[in-house]
Amino acid sequence: MKTICVRAASVIAAVAALLTAAAAQSAVDPGAATAPRTEFVAPQPGTYQLQEIQPTGDAELLDASGRARHLSELTHGKITLLTFFYTSCPDPLGCPFGYVTLTQLRERLIADPRLAQAVRFVNVSLDPHNDTPAAIRQYAGRLATDSRLEWSFVTARSIARLLPVLEDFGQDVSVETDPRGRATRVMHHMLKVFLIDGRGMVREIYSLAFLQPEMMLSDIQTLVMERSAVTAAAPPAPRRADQLPK
Repeated sequence: MKTICVRAASVIAAVAALLTAAAAQSAVDPGAATAPRTEFVAPQPGTYQLQEIQPTGDAELLDASGRARHLSELTHGKITLLTFFYTSCPDPLGCPFGYVTLTQLRERLIADPRLAQAVRFVNVSLDPHNDTPAAIRQYAGRLATDSRLEWSFVTARSIARLLPVLEDFGQDVSVETDPRGRATRVMHHMLKVFLIDGRGMVREIYSLAFLQPEMMLSDIQTLVMERSAVTAAAPPAPRRADQLPK
């Protein structure tokens, strides 16, 4: 299990100060997405293990082109960083902060092409009504088409189809309903980023205080080293009859 020494009081005070400042800002201008100050150093990759937290499930979603995509396609085969977002999120310590953090991490990953090819980012919209495929395509911009690192932006056909995904990931939310009690929008989510290994297993969940590029990069490198060690230890595949010595 990963162990990190943190001065918790400093982190809590920093988060509280930022939340107070955010509440005072206009909802139109979310302001700068500034990280809370933390007092820890990311451990060296490979010097610790990440626990297996939970497997990921599946669901049918829509990508930025409107094509149906299975969530399992986006959580297997590569190391995945998955988060939930709104294109219209006004909270500077919500989606804008997550977006800035991931773009900073992206720059570090693409500096090592082999590492970048082992990783993908996935953003799942919490607002299917407004975040249509066209809306998330505009939000994603060039990031969704840059081949240096796979970054997928997806939405659901409806809130009803999104809610099982949120439940699967343990993403706490409140839901806005219409006068007839039908779910219309997910509101007030807590920013989380899920680190998922190539087998679709959640290995870490980053909340605001630990959403730091240095920590996330170290965890990614640790999973890459873990996968390499497993591959190296695997027995060779049996040879076909026509490959055996005669």
